[in-house]
Amino acid sequence: MRPEQHRLVDDGTKQAARLKVGFVLSRSFTLSAFALFVDTLRLASDEQDRSGRVLADWQVIGSTRHLITSSCGVQVAPTSDFVDPARFDYIAVVGGLLSVENPVDQQTITFLKQADAKKVPLIGVCTGTFILAAAGLMKRHESCVSWLHYKEFRERFPELAVRSDRLFNLDRQRGSCAGGSSSADMAALLVRKYISRDAERNALEVLQIEKARTPSDIQPRRPLYDDYDDARVKAAMITMEQFVDGSMPIEKLAAMVGLSRRQLERIFIEKTGMSPAKAYNRVRMERAKSILAQSKAPLIEIALDVGFENASQFTRTFKRTFGQTPSQHRAAALRAH
Repeated sequence: MRPEQHRLVDDGTKQAARLKVGFVLSRSFTLSAFALFVDTLRLASDEQDRSGRVLADWQVIGSTRHLITSSCGVQVAPTSDFVDPARFDYIAVVGGLLSVENPVDQQTITFLKQADAKKVPLIGVCTGTFILAAAGLMKRHESCVSWLHYKEFRERFPELAVRSDRLFNLDRQRGSCAGGSSSADMAALLVRKYISRDAERNALEVLQIEKARTPSDIQPRRPLYDDYDDARVKAAMITMEQFVDGSMPIEKLAAMVGLSRRQLERIFIEKTGMSPAKAYNRVRMERAKSILAQSKAPLIEIALDVGFENASQFTRTFKRTFGQTPSQHRAAALRAH
């Protein structure tokens, strides 16, 4: 940390530090992740809900002042050109859709590298960690990403340490979070460290958040195997999730938990009411359902990810499982947001 960041206020009795955060928004960034982070700062910066920049300040910085379109279509205008990155205590890169080929321009990458050279801590918000990793800025740091993006991060950056079990991570000069409401949790931690606990409490109360979660809290994903209390069933279903493309033969799956195929099938029927093959199919369909709701990936790409040879076969199986086509599910998810 840089010298000015040692002005920590843990009990509210010392002179409050002014926390300055610069936001870099990618093309098709996630609006909710950005809004929750910046609103936590806004509400912590002043008493009640007056929005004064008393204890914190923030800017949306960019290579141009052109509007940046979020993944939901709402546009945000940068409020500052790229300035000396040392003016900020943190620079947060807010990512979005992974299907965007060039989420930021080369000037932005240069700016982030300048910030790194000046020891300004960088934070990847949502898939912003992918942008930092692609720029070579996550070496020797552990990344935290959503469970939904874990596989793709591993494929893109096999040499980097990554985890998808926690909400967010602060690793020396880097921060990263899964996105969504975890953005508010990470911002609340910064507020508590650099402003005060009272400021954090004020922000969370106005946001109707009962309590900020910590870096050790688990991502709120409820896997299918949580419904069952048999250790062998859980182990088998965890393995199914790890091989969501359907490439794990049932015989090998049974051997991995110390059973024959017939024994595994008998236990699955007894404990889950379905065969291992049907459970495996359900795991794959649940993963496809999540991807459909949270990305704009084409159907064929999702079909291949979960082990189908073509989109029509995938569509038939999806409709048989959930009673609607993948396109209908995606449209309903968009309306809900």
